[in-house]
Amino acid sequence: MSPIQIALLVLAIAGVWAIVELALTLRKTRTVVDSLDKTVSDLNNTLAEAQPVVAKLDGAVDELTPALAQMEPLLKSSKTAVDALTSNLVEVEAVVRDISEVTGSVAEASNAVSSVTDSAAGAVQKLFNKVKAPAADAERKLAAAAAEAEQPTVRVLIGEDEATDGADVAQKSATKPAQYYTYTPAETSEESCDE
Repeated sequence: MSPIQIALLVLAIAGVWAIVELALTLRKTRTVVDSLDKTVSDLNNTLAEAQPVVAKLDGAVDELTPALAQMEPLLKSSKTAVDALTSNLVEVEAVVRDISEVTGSVAEASNAVSSVTDSAAGAVQKLFNKVKAPAADAERKLAAAAAEAEQPTVRVLIGEDEATDGADVAQKSATKPAQYYTYTPAETSEESCDE
């Protein structure tokens, strides 16, 4: 085989290889183009569905435009209302302050009248006590004396230590004089006697 024939054979093999590669590339390109067509058609469908929504939004914006134009006067009137309310609150505060002062004055006057009436009542009571005092005091003293006479008395021996043995008691009584205290039963109890 001659070198030209070898070169032609190599060129023929390279051409076949190039045609096979070109066919594979075209086949992949066709798949990509088909998927791109499908995506574009889905996008067109989505846009077609979105057009009514956009149209409705345009209509809503057109309807909101007059309402937005009316918002500015409403905001101005609400500012005026807030200012009026603030001034009314200032007036109410002044009225409450005046009422507080009046109630304070009334409370002071009430206290003054109360103290005057208390002192007058005390003076009248002292006057009546001076008139009734001698007879009432005598009656009270007699009743207290009769009550004391009716109540029995209890005598209790109190020493340094309480001893149960008779010899110890005799010995202690010889060294130290006994002290007696008198209690009425109303003032004593079992617990105080035990202590």
